[in-house]
Amino acid sequence: MAWLSPAFPIGGFAYSGGLERAVHDGLVKDAAGLSAWLTSLLRHGSLWNDAVLFCEASRRFEDEVALKETAELGLALAGSAERHAETLSLGKAFASAASAWRHPVLDRLPPAVPFPVAVGAVAAAHGVPVAQALAAYLHAAVSQSVSAGIRLGVSGQVEGVAILAEIEGLVAEIAEKASLATLDDLGGAAVQAEIASLRHETQHSRLFRS
Repeated sequence: MAWLSPAFPIGGFAYSGGLERAVHDGLVKDAAGLSAWLTSLLRHGSLWNDAVLFCEASRRFEDEVALKETAELGLALAGSAERHAETLSLGKAFASAASAWRHPVLDRLPPAVPFPVAVGAVAAAHGVPVAQALAAYLHAAVSQSVSAGIRLGVSGQVEGVAILAEIEGLVAEIAEKASLATLDDLGGAAVQAEIASLRHETQHSRLFRS
């Protein structure tokens, strides 16, 4: 819980994962739209792929070569320059901050490590069950997006809490499903989200880095 707290110093508050552009383009207009956006990411988009990578890193945390290959795959799957920079920046920051809990796994992580790979490997090395660790990871990701949605004006705080309550069951479902998945299950169909992330790179006025 400490690692995935908003107080953990990784700078996640600076990123929206393309949500800012989606709001700008009118794809997300209100709390219902934000909830639908997050549901799509969990079922068919970047959060699903993050979950699969997280679980692969969890299973292979003792294998330095496998972690490097998983990290390279995770970075290759980033669909835009900003998504690549986001997952890389968060992964590096997480590995650095998690060094307060010393463990040899930190030395096995490659220097360029995407966020879900870093968290999955470190959580497994410390004996945190994968489904529970992944549920916490996904809940933190959804919470960050809801916070971004509030700052972008498409949701109020009370509506934001309602979104988190509504999505709790899906987060648990995806965490359980991904814990049984393999790299063959990677893939997505959230095309609008990927396009929004690409278009954000050229957006003139921005609150977020992605």
